[in-house]
Amino acid sequence: MPSPDVLLYGLPLAFLAGFIDAVAGGGGTITLPTLFLMGLSPAHAVATNKLLAIFGSGSATLQYGRAGHIEWRLVRPLVPLALAGSALGAYLVHFVNPDAFRTLVAAVILAVGALVLANKRFGLEDRYPGLTARVLATTLPGALLIGVYDGLLGPGTGTFLMFLFTLAGFNLVRASGNARAINFATNLGAFVYFLLGGQMVFWIGLPMGAANAAGAFVGARMAMLRGSAFVKWMYGVIVLLVAARLLIH
Repeated sequence: MPSPDVLLYGLPLAFLAGFIDAVAGGGGTITLPTLFLMGLSPAHAVATNKLLAIFGSGSATLQYGRAGHIEWRLVRPLVPLALAGSALGAYLVHFVNPDAFRTLVAAVILAVGALVLANKRFGLEDRYPGLTARVLATTLPGALLIGVYDGLLGPGTGTFLMFLFTLAGFNLVRASGNARAINFATNLGAFVYFLLGGQMVFWIGLPMGAANAAGAFVGARMAMLRGSAFVKWMYGVIVLLVAARLLIH
């Protein structure tokens, strides 16, 4: 086990990750390598990362929800699909090599980022038409597939969810709010699973979770204050970060 002084850099990095994740997703690309750097084994790092992630995603969900930026009528039916997909992805790990998909997923997320950034108006205006058949046809299978990806690989899940909600017609601020709500549910499900496994390092996860929640609070407030143009800029940065994380492991 590492010594307590690792928190001197773990806490500020957890804060930064919470900020980034609340705006555009991808916080795990910072926290997971940080936990490895702190000296945790892969099993302890993955489990502890889920502990601190529920603080950050919960904090962001609370902020977006209070401001009315979460479409609960749509999010509620998507949560069980994302959870089922995540469980399926975790099961498939035993039969496929996730590393084989890293380059493909990196290419896909770079293409998604290019599409978002190249279209000047994409995600800047809210055009959500309500709970229509077209919206459900896009989001229901999308939530299931992204859930599978979350269980199989994981990096950039929130970023993919934001793109899904933007396709459904939300601006990037509301897309971020919806994505955080689903991410909180999937993080909570994984937290319970890993808690039962007894691999969490609480003396690291709890203070880093508090820092992550503080960063998420600031990030969500900043996203709502600065609007979709700011989120779009951050989204481009996170796409590059996630792609690099997938290719360099």
